[in-house]
Amino acid sequence: MSFAASPVRARSADSSTYDVAVIGLGYVGLPTALAFHAAGLRVLGVDLDPGRLEAIRSGRVDLLDNDHERLRAARDGFAVTAEPADASRADAVIICVPTPVNRHLVPDLRALAGACATAAAHARTGQTIVLTSTSYVGSTKELLARPLTARGLRVGTDVFVAFSPERIDPGNDRHAHEDVPRVVGGMTPRCAERAAGLLGRYAGKLHTVSSAEAAEMTKLLENTFRAVNIALVNEFADASRLLELDVTEVIEAAATKPYGYMPFFPGPGAGGHCIPCDPHYLLWQLKRDRLDTPLVSAAMNAIAMRPGRVVERARQVLSDQGRGLAGADVLILGVAYKPEVEDLRESPALEIIDRLLAAGARVRYHDPHVPELVTEGGTKLASVEPGSADLVIAHTPHQALDLGWLHEDQLLLDATYRFSGRARRVAL
Repeated sequence: MSFAASPVRARSADSSTYDVAVIGLGYVGLPTALAFHAAGLRVLGVDLDPGRLEAIRSGRVDLLDNDHERLRAARDGFAVTAEPADASRADAVIICVPTPVNRHLVPDLRALAGACATAAAHARTGQTIVLTSTSYVGSTKELLARPLTARGLRVGTDVFVAFSPERIDPGNDRHAHEDVPRVVGGMTPRCAERAAGLLGRYAGKLHTVSSAEAAEMTKLLENTFRAVNIALVNEFADASRLLELDVTEVIEAAATKPYGYMPFFPGPGAGGHCIPCDPHYLLWQLKRDRLDTPLVSAAMNAIAMRPGRVVERARQVLSDQGRGLAGADVLILGVAYKPEVEDLRESPALEIIDRLLAAGARVRYHDPHVPELVTEGGTKLASVEPGSADLVIAHTPHQALDLGWLHEDQLLLDATYRFSGRARRVAL
């Protein structure tokens, strides 16, 4: 598999080489680039990681099947590069870089600030620049509009700047890129119009809001809503276990109500760069004005504590069998942060492994999507074939995980709440 490094269809000397450049080719950027290309646009993908570019060229990337098909078919009009300045050769620029938090839960803006600075430095008259990375309210103005203005480019006249939050769900093929509505907020009405025209090339539905700031807040609300509900349902899971009830049965019964309720399911924690990270951008920003948001803060604290809860529950389960964690053989089933992906970003499994090791346990894991990993503590592990252990912890319910090998007397701590009915299964 190979991609062009130069334009495939020549245009006049004073015209652009590409219709759109996508900066950042990760779990959001690459599917976005492929969606634009499938819609007939000439696309340049930009990523600073040579290893990522080589993986894309060889097709060794974690994508849905339909995106893999698009990648295999991408020839004419699709190129990748490690040179950000090449984005100046496109009519439009989409910024799709990660926005994580550091170990102190403070936003890490290095990738975002760098990508925006590069886009602003190489912007040219007539370009449309759309930021899609989740960030704080006002980031589009501060990181794009102001630097462009400082260069002498008039936003809304010379260049067009907007925010449109990404809405890609890795590993989920139930919602095609083209079917998910895109929210668009521009720095000016003309900016919003230009951005909507660009995104409308592949997105079937657009919802324009009054400003870039409103669009930024929309994304923070979406993921904070999910975080609060995940924290809530985890509490209900703990309460249901105490009351000797099956929380999954309770959730499914509540979900029969056709209004006023949306089902969320408990688990070992929350991973990825959305739920564990995005609400902290809002909390971080609001601290400046000393606005207290106790509900959001409590939810994020509960989510952060969930992996520790898994380890304490493992200790309790083993103690009930007359042994401790120290020296125990523990096998973790699935370590990716969600089913059907190989993504380890913020996966609760990484903290769970470190905590189990610190308690003296011998830890192995099995994950068909993740051949090897390195925890935050620096421990390197490789996936092993599943087998008996003092305790098996079900962490990520990949479809490929078959529990048929588990013998009936195998002790199973089910942190997924998906494997009920086994003789020695205990819920988290």
